[in-house]
Amino acid sequence: MKLLVRWGLTLGLAGSTFLGVVLVPHIPALALPEQEIKAKLDGVPVYLVTNGKGIPLSRSLSNNQNGQKDGDSLTRVYMSRQEAQEFIKKLQQVKDKNPKLDEVVKTLQVTAVPLGSIYQQIRETKNQPNRLIFDFKPVDRDIQGALDLLRQSGQKVDKFSGLPVFAVRFGADKGYVPIQTAAEKQQLIPLFLSKQDAQGLLTQVKPKYRTADIQVIAVDEVIKTLQSKNDDWLKQVLLVPSPESREYMMSREYIKTLPNNKPSQK
Repeated sequence: MKLLVRWGLTLGLAGSTFLGVVLVPHIPALALPEQEIKAKLDGVPVYLVTNGKGIPLSRSLSNNQNGQKDGDSLTRVYMSRQEAQEFIKKLQQVKDKNPKLDEVVKTLQVTAVPLGSIYQQIRETKNQPNRLIFDFKPVDRDIQGALDLLRQSGQKVDKFSGLPVFAVRFGADKGYVPIQTAAEKQQLIPLFLSKQDAQGLLTQVKPKYRTADIQVIAVDEVIKTLQSKNDDWLKQVLLVPSPESREYMMSREYIKTLPNNKPSQK
């Protein structure tokens, strides 16, 4: 519930505080504890298409498709709840479905799960047979936004592989712009899942820091950094869900899915 409350807070700039990567030579970096990494990822809801029992809709992979083993299955993970709902509607509108498939489609629903749970399952089933492969579907406008930013920086790219996150910097190699919660006065380094949010923060700091810009990072790289380093600034990293997801997180439908809000069994 703390994560939910955090998104209800008003975020303000942390003045001119400079937070950059701290490099400590000759001291081996220790990974951030797995529970801390999962907790950071848990603040972001993602969306699966599931049946009435909560089992994800998936398709089997065979003949070593995409380098996967026979017996593995693929399921799509949406970053937009609306896109997941639209996918279900399209399936329901398909005509001439066989009766068995039609019954399955009728039970489909969008189920929100924490990104940390997906991360945990990927780690736990990495070397297991018949595992579920998660195919992330970023929002198209954020993929396009990531490509635009990379091209503006001089890179020649045709596609962005992975899930993009957006960080606002004081400038190239000048550290990330922090924010602080109005209530807790806690400084955080936001990594936005939406380019729109990053652009909003950039607009606020640009008048004072003319070299400020937006850096695009793949979420896989963020996770690798959290796994391999234990610099103090990494503890301040906060993944910020999209405006659509933040709005959904404040709804009763989402709140009652949280562990602390489930009825206790007597």
